[in-house]
Amino acid sequence: MSKHVSSVMLLSLVLAVSNGCAKNDAHRLKVGVTSGAHAQILEVVAAEALKKGVHVQVVEFSDYVQPNAALADGSLDANSFQHLPYLEQQRKDRGYRLTSIGTTVTFPIAAYSVRHEKLDALPTGATIAIPNDPTNGARALALLQTAGLIRLRTGAGPTPTPLDVEWSRGGFHFKELEAAQLARVLSDVDLAVINTNYALEGGLDPFKGLVRESAQSPYANVIAVRADDAGRAEFKTLVEAYHSPEVRQFIERTFKGAVVPAW
Repeated sequence: MSKHVSSVMLLSLVLAVSNGCAKNDAHRLKVGVTSGAHAQILEVVAAEALKKGVHVQVVEFSDYVQPNAALADGSLDANSFQHLPYLEQQRKDRGYRLTSIGTTVTFPIAAYSVRHEKLDALPTGATIAIPNDPTNGARALALLQTAGLIRLRTGAGPTPTPLDVEWSRGGFHFKELEAAQLARVLSDVDLAVINTNYALEGGLDPFKGLVRESAQSPYANVIAVRADDAGRAEFKTLVEAYHSPEVRQFIERTFKGAVVPAW
């Protein structure tokens, strides 16, 4: 065998291996989630996606800030942890070129207390803790208004803050904290409005909140990707895997209504 033929064969082998790796990498997705329910669900989604030839690596985060930053800088291919209003606020505030490719689940938010058994028992001057990000903070205030605890001023807009509370039933004080910390400070406040994923992670029963958002909440969570990559075939497979009967059955069996499929 001539040196020329050997070189050609070696080059062909290198190219074949290289193309195989590239093809394999193209069918791998790193998807960011917050720990807890989102991570549990995505593990089942990964198993379904694998049946269709897409390998999903689940990457867990402990807060709401890092998953979008990691997606924007290319460390992730997608994330699944946030509702659409939060994603829209992040795009506005941080300039992220991210977009939704499909809905996932809804976590009806609720207000919890270890000091009081009923909302009527909240004392004058009670301290109420809410998430400190604009969309979840606004969501918490909307829940409190629905419960008759506060009234927001007319024209407060879609993301009101405690400064927009024009009346409260007992001269309440508001403490704005990172959403992931709220379950941990529950014993230090009279009431805390906590996102369900963090409530579950903190060992709380979502059905024992003193007031709970309707399951028809507009705050459906989504799968987000970089806008320029939205057309990737792997993302279609990811959404199809999430929307599979197997994933729906897992959600309904595991969370028993605390987490609601949104597709």
